[in-house]
Amino acid sequence: MKEILDAIQSPDSTSADFAALPLPESYRAVTVHKDETEMFAGLTTREKDPRKSLHLDEVPIPELGPGEALVAVMASSVNYNSVWTSIFEPLSTFGFLERYGRLSELTKRHDLPYHIIGSDLAGVVLRTGPGVNAWNPGDEVVAHCLSVELESSDGHNDTMLDPEQRIWGFETNFGGLAEIALVKSNQLMPKPKHLSWEEAAAPGLVNSTAYRQLVSRNGAAMKQGDNVLIWGASGGLGSYATQFALAGGANPICVVSSEQKADICRSMGAEAIIDRSAEGYKFWKDERTQDPKEWKRFGKRIREFTGGEDIDIVFEHPGRETFGASVYVTRKGGTITTCASTSGYMHEYDNRYLWMSLKRIIGSHFANYREAWEANRLIAKGKIHPTLSKTYALEDTGQAAHDVHRNVHQGKVGVLCLAPEEGLGVRDEEMRAKHLDAINRFRNI
Repeated sequence: MKEILDAIQSPDSTSADFAALPLPESYRAVTVHKDETEMFAGLTTREKDPRKSLHLDEVPIPELGPGEALVAVMASSVNYNSVWTSIFEPLSTFGFLERYGRLSELTKRHDLPYHIIGSDLAGVVLRTGPGVNAWNPGDEVVAHCLSVELESSDGHNDTMLDPEQRIWGFETNFGGLAEIALVKSNQLMPKPKHLSWEEAAAPGLVNSTAYRQLVSRNGAAMKQGDNVLIWGASGGLGSYATQFALAGGANPICVVSSEQKADICRSMGAEAIIDRSAEGYKFWKDERTQDPKEWKRFGKRIREFTGGEDIDIVFEHPGRETFGASVYVTRKGGTITTCASTSGYMHEYDNRYLWMSLKRIIGSHFANYREAWEANRLIAKGKIHPTLSKTYALEDTGQAAHDVHRNVHQGKVGVLCLAPEEGLGVRDEEMRAKHLDAINRFRNI
């Protein structure tokens, strides 16, 4: 690995130099183990500790197939799917790997007794397989996490509709929380030149997800002047939604859970902020009963920020805890876009407020290649910025996942893989200087 790292850090390395580098037989990777999937049996979700289930293992390098690339991973980041994998909820990811392994001789590689996790990376291409023409060894890249086969017609209008659509590093093996990753070449995108490795790795999954959910015509198709309610507006996903709303001329109404998180939203340029903890919103009377009076109080508070207008778009991801309120406060003909469900998957809402007011619920899941490319392009142009708050070493990924699980983090949590320290990999210092305050916004909390 030292030869690879030396080549990456040398300004004189060429594509031919990278192509000639010998690949190691093994590399370090963060894994969960198949024989430990019941280790948290009987515990509540909160009691399950990623620090106990995530391992740093030495694993053999996978075979490179057609249309694929091996990437030296300089940095990655922790997403909520890494937490789900680590606590084996809502189910073990080894079922995903087993099903994928049955698809073909090539995909059998993924069905292993260990799962290398991680759905983000920034790094350098080491090798490309047959049929790859757009990328070469030595290219500095980031990767989005959509893995598709595209053998069905269903995926050719929107690749997210491919029947064999999967999330790399969650529903496939050989993910990004490792020193080397295996990706399909159509996951690769140019690394933004003004960002360090860890900054470039941070946006991938959440930035693309927020773009599709809020901006794309496959999501809410946000337009100028829209009132957009953003739950968790300072978090890993919501912080990008807040930036997209501001950059697109919309009016974000940011919901947060502390004054510190409110300050983050203000620093991004948001003005309408609701601290749900300080204002004491309790949308559920008990485990089974919601409180419509709280929906109404919440809606009244929103209208104080909008000049009496209701919400055009709700950016939903908490799920069960907030969904009834989200449906209620949306204007007639408005849209609720939903992804994830970090507070529970079984949503409940009063359907009278949906059907009689002609509202729409749109399910949104990650992004297709074009949407991911557009989202990354905005990062590269300095229109949207990383929300990296803290970086961990690869061996401390369990602690990083624990922080995300307990929601004690801000923005995104990064992980250094091959990069020996933070701040490396910047190629455009002039552009970086223009945006330095925004790049460091979440670090300066």
